[in-house]
This record gives sequence, C-alpha cells and structure tokens, in this order.
Amino acid sequence: MGFEVDFLPVGDGEKGGDAIALRYGKLDGTRSEQVVIVIDGGTKESGEDLVKHIIKYYKTEHVDKVISTHPDADHSSGLTVILEKLKVDCLWLHRPWEHAQDIKDAFKNGRITGKGLKESIKKSLENAYELETIAKRKEIPIVEPFSDLSKKDDQLIILGPSEEFYESLLPNFRETPKPKEAVAWPEKLVILTKEAVKWIAETWGMETLTDPEEGETSAENNTNTILFLQLNGKKFLFTSDAGIEALNNAIDKAESLGINLREVGFLQIPHHGSKHNVGPTILNHIIGEKLQEQKHLKTAYVSAPKNGDPKHPSRKVVNAFKRRGAEVYATKGSKKYHHVNGK
Repeated sequence: MGFEVDFLPVGDGEKGGDAIALRYGKLDGTRSEQVVIVIDGGTKESGEDLVKHIIKYYKTEHVDKVISTHPDADHSSGLTVILEKLKVDCLWLHRPWEHAQDIKDAFKNGRITGKGLKESIKKSLENAYELETIAKRKEIPIVEPFSDLSKKDDQLIILGPSEEFYESLLPNFRETPKPKEAVAWPEKLVILTKEAVKWIAETWGMETLTDPEEGETSAENNTNTILFLQLNGKKFLFTSDAGIEALNNAIDKAESLGINLREVGFLQIPHHGSKHNVGPTILNHIIGEKLQEQKHLKTAYVSAPKNGDPKHPSRKVVNAFKRRGAEVYATKGSKKYHHVNGK
C-alpha cells in the first residue's frame, strides 16, 4: 500500500494555518483503489490551492473524507471551497451548537436557554456553521469526530477529543456568553525542495524547552481532532493545534487501545511548532526519550506560512524533536511539502 501526504503552506507573516491532503492505497491503480482525505483547509486561498492540488496530483475530484479539526478560520474556512468544488463523501465536523442544551447550566446567565446558547455559538463560529450549511445543502453526511467512536482495528483512529472533554471546553470558547467560572482541566489528560529546519545553538544534553502550564492553549485549540492513521505497519499522527491537555488525553486513549505512539514514524508538530503546546514530558510519551546522539528515526512536519514566520516553529521545539530522533521539515519557503513511500 502506497501513501502520499502533502502539507500546503497557509497564510503570511506570523499568521498561518493547516491545509493537508493525503491519499493511500494503490497509487498507480484506479481511484476506487485509493482513499483521499483532506485535514483542514487553511484560508479560502488555501482551499483553492488544495482543490487544484488534488485535481492535478491525485487526478480526482472525489474526496472520501474532509476533516475539520477545530473551528479557527485559518484551518476551517478553506474547507468551504473543498465542499463546494469537489465531490465529498463525508465531513467530520464538531458542531458545538448541538451541545448547547447539555452545557447551558455552565454559564453565568442563569436565564440563558439551550436555544439562545445555540444561536450565540453559531454566530461566534460562523466558519464551522458555514461548513455544516454547505454539507446539508449538498447532502454530505456529517460525523462529529469524538474519540468515543474509535476502535483499535480502525485504519483512521480518533484519539481526541472525547465528547466529555469537548463539552467541558465549550464554555471557554471565545465570544460565547461568560461562563460561571473557569472550567477545570481534566487531571490527565510531484516532489519539491524539502526545507529542513536547522538546529540552533544548544548543547545536545541541555534542553531549554520546558513543559507549558495548563491553560496556555485556547479552548478551541484543545478541542482539536487528533488523528492516528495506520497503514501496513506504518503509523502517522496528526495533531493540528492541540495543547498539553488534549495531547495527554490522546495519549491515554492510545494506551487504552494498545497503541504505542512512540512507534509513529510520521507526525505533525502541534500548532506550527509553538513552545506553548508541547514540552519534554509530552514528547517523551509521543516520540521517546532523548538520544545520546543524533539519528533520523522518524519524520516530523510543521506548517508555516509561505514566507516564513520568525516565531514558528520555535527553535527550542525543533531541537527537542531532533534530540528524540525526528528530522523536522517545514512548509516555509516551498509551495508544498510532500512525503511519499512510493507504491
């Protein structure tokens, strides 16, 4: 079974997002022998680029699954273009407004109704709501991707969030009514040039990256859909903008399914390489302990804007991944980054 994974750059300056296309199966076979998936679509411009990319390189206008990892515009708005211009079999999308009745008691205004809260959330998350509207109009089935649905033998496994964790974060979404109090965090939680991210001046044994404090990642980012893909022994992890709490929960879910994340050979660095989303403790769980010497044991990708971003990826984060055997590549400076194993 062959595979291709393509990260397209999103945004300019310090504003970036994710736009990922992948396919697997018999790559030199017919379309019916392949699976095509889109994970996030970046901006509207990125969505247009993804459509062109899929048609040109995957030679199809048919996408099996479109996945919106979370409602931020730099990830979700481009997916509206995918839904409008390509044939899509299924949309994975969290619909926070559908949980309004279950969480209405968490808000300060005791008079708020489930219906009122539902409309408030829809308004504040218009990009996500637009995806739902298009999907309904085009009769595209919608699935809310919660880890509760996952089974060990699934090819594509949802490691997070659980529905319970998701609902605990909703009251802290931006622009929603003010919650009664901060919600407590769970206790645990065609190939182009590859641009490798360089090592900066740090000694191999001295790690300056520290574990972030809980709450440094927004509620929206911690509701990210975290995905684990397994293909004939090869394992992939897609993290989008997930933070410490979300990643800890994903680790627990993986362990409950008998999945060893240290065996992942390809992984996405969370939130464009931000030092607020990962630390040594998390990396020890999902990559492994620090090595005595530099080795290339796995590949890590980070999404960055077309012209680069002085803050992302954090060089401390890059170094921490390298210490654990990951070669790090960024979309910065290239039209796409392409990872392939052949046929």
